[in-house]
Amino acid sequence: MSYVVTSDIHGNEYQVSLDELKWRPSVYGIVVNDGKILLTKQYGKFEVPGGGVDLGETPEQAVIREIKEETGIEVTGPRLVKHLSSFFSHEEQGGVQHSQSLLLFFVCEYIGGEFSLDGLMEDEKPVTEMAEWIPLSNLDDVDAGSTFDWKSIVKEVMGL
Repeated sequence: MSYVVTSDIHGNEYQVSLDELKWRPSVYGIVVNDGKILLTKQYGKFEVPGGGVDLGETPEQAVIREIKEETGIEVTGPRLVKHLSSFFSHEEQGGVQHSQSLLLFFVCEYIGGEFSLDGLMEDEKPVTEMAEWIPLSNLDDVDAGSTFDWKSIVKEVMGL
């Protein structure tokens, strides 16, 4: 039997058999306005907004929806700029879910909106704080969360 090693946002590693994995295409938005990047905050650490692609939804539709749900901010014109693959684990009702993910990163144009947590799923609300605009010049000082290195992706894409 074949296995992969997954990790969660807390750095815990799991040895997972292939039949336990779920496939999860996911999208992440890089939104910059006035020299500041839009970031979400979960478990006290910053991340780029994003999440899973729903069945029947294009990745472009998904990144617009995810940014709105997680931040209240509206964007347009998603442009694919990077992709990665990862194995990760996360808590869900009923236990730990293990996934193989294709991560698609889009640069999106800021339209407007007000910060809000109203679009979050119920299980996200207890661990999520209000999104923030963080100066790109402060990116190195940001306490990054996630199972992938989103800061290096932002730096590469933004030419920092």
